[in-house]
Amino acid sequence: MEPIASPLTTTRLPDALCTHSPICPSADSPDAEAAQVVAAHPEQGWSLLCNAVVLFEDTGELLPDGRAVAPHRPLVALV
Repeated sequence: MEPIASPLTTTRLPDALCTHSPICPSADSPDAEAAQVVAAHPEQGWSLLCNAVVLFEDTGELLPDGRAVAPHRPLVALV
């Protein structure tokens, strides 16, 4: 019997799709948001990055393994 794939199994885009130099950071890197946009839908408020992260306009993220990252807008400095 073959194992059933979990819906939370990490799916990574093939490295061949990242033709940028330098190669985009992986989805689990601290700088994951620095990856190139491969599909932008500003009218819907999201973009797909080269590392398979879905980045929302409120700065929230959906990682390839299904985990969500809460919005993390920078705090405005009080002057």
